[in-house]
Amino acid sequence: MTAVDEKLDRAADRLEALARRAAGEGGIKAKLAVPLAEDADFLRKLKPSLIRARARGDLGTNGTPGSARPLAPAGPQVGARKRANDGGGPNPFVIVAGALFAGVVLAKWIDWRGHAHPRR
Repeated sequence: MTAVDEKLDRAADRLEALARRAAGEGGIKAKLAVPLAEDADFLRKLKPSLIRARARGDLGTNGTPGSARPLAPAGPQVGARKRANDGGGPNPFVIVAGALFAGVVLAKWIDWRGHAHPRR
């Protein structure tokens, strides 16, 4: 392996490490992780020794497109979960009972006001 091959390998390794970190962060960076991994794979194919071997016919040229290694996130993607009922806020039955009570009182008041001014 020549010095240029080694430099291209190191650059591809750095690019792949960057892609793995981006995949673990989420958001727009995670969307860019796959193209970065594909670029790292492409850089590995640009080694002068491989190009020379392909030109001579020693290596096959029928590589499958999109055969980059899949990226796995570095850490868990789900944050800490909050409990659905963490004890905050009033009891829902109290709210429903209050709304029912307010509705009955409002209906009684409207009915009473209707009797106060009857239409002839």
